[in-house]
Amino acid sequence: MISTTKAVIIEDEIPAARLLKSMVEAIRPSWEVVVLPGNIEESVEWFNSNPHPDIIFLDIQLSDGNSFMFIEQAKPESMIVFTTAYDEYAVRAFSLNSIDYLLKPIHKERLQDAIVKFENLTSRYIKDFNENSQMLEVLQSLSNTEKRYRTRFLISGVDRLFTLQVNDIAYFYSENKETFAVTTSGKEYIIDLSLDKLSEQLDPDRFFRANRQTMVSIDAIQKIEPYFQNRVSVAVQPPFKNKILVSKEKITAFKLWLNY
Repeated sequence: MISTTKAVIIEDEIPAARLLKSMVEAIRPSWEVVVLPGNIEESVEWFNSNPHPDIIFLDIQLSDGNSFMFIEQAKPESMIVFTTAYDEYAVRAFSLNSIDYLLKPIHKERLQDAIVKFENLTSRYIKDFNENSQMLEVLQSLSNTEKRYRTRFLISGVDRLFTLQVNDIAYFYSENKETFAVTTSGKEYIIDLSLDKLSEQLDPDRFFRANRQTMVSIDAIQKIEPYFQNRVSVAVQPPFKNKILVSKEKITAFKLWLNY
C-alpha cells in the first residue's frame, strides 16, 4: 500500500492559507493537506501531539513570532518550503542550501516546481537544517527585516538617463521577449526585467500578475467584467491595446487581492 503524502500549511493569514491549500490539492489531489493556526504556540502543540508531516509550507512571519522560533521549539522532521514576501535577493540563501521558498503572491508554476523538488529529494531530514547554524542566522535576520519593494527604475532615454517611479506606472506587459511599462499618462518605456522578476520585486498589494503577458496596478483598474470560460476581463486606464483576461485558475487570488 502506497502511503499518502502529508502536508501542513502554517500561515497567519486565513485567506492566504485557504488559497494555498486549494492550490496544493489541485496539483496533488492525493495529498492530505492540513492547515494549522498561523501562530507558534498552537503549531508547536500540534507537532508535539501528531506525527510530523512529509512537507511544511511555512510562512516566515507568524502572528506571534517568526518561523525561526517555531523550528527551534517544534524540531519538525519534515521538508520545509518557506512562504514569504521578501525579495529574491534576501531569500536567495535558502535556495543555495536546497531549501525552497515561494514568494507571495504564490503562483501555480512556482508551487508546482517546489513540489517536484520536494518529490525529487527522496531523503531529506530536518536535522540537517537544525545543524546548519548559518541557515538559522539567515532566517532570523529575514524575520527581523522590514520588506522593501522596488520604488523606481532607471530608464535609458535618447540622450539621458532618468528614473521612472513605480507609483507612476499603470501596468506592465511583455511582447516579443521585451517588457514594457505603461505610465498613467500613457507613455511606454522598456524595462530590463521579465514579468517573473517584476512579480518578485514589486509590492503585491499594488500589482497583480493577471496572466503571462500583463501585470496591472490596483489604481489602473477601471472595470471588471465576466468573460467566457469562467474568466474575467479587466479594463485599465490608460487603455491597453489588447484585452486583459484573468484565467479561471487565478480568479480566487484576484478577488482576494482586490478585497485586501
